[in-house]
Amino acid sequence: MEITRGKEFKSDKAWGAKDIANMNGITTRLHWTDKAYKWHVNDGQEVFVVLDGVVEMFYKENGIEQSCILNSGDIFYASIGTEHVAHPKGEARILVVESEGSV
Repeated sequence: MEITRGKEFKSDKAWGAKDIANMNGITTRLHWTDKAYKWHVNDGQEVFVVLDGVVEMFYKENGIEQSCILNSGDIFYASIGTEHVAHPKGEARILVVESEGSV
């Protein structure tokens, strides 16, 4: 049993993470960042939950770039093959659930 205070978590580098759980190859990780990630496509599905802060999520649908603003409590689901990149507006804390070893 462990309690993690998500809003208090901070890493020494952008996208640094605390591993919360690995359940049969599905990882749950808490990330802290103040910088954009990189465009990528995950090996499987991804659930991206903004716990604290604001993130602009860019993604491509049918090859067309789009974006949405995610506030604290919002969830972005990336299905297999969804190209996307997260751009925090200042500091953000994000819970990511995805296949182990995914980008």
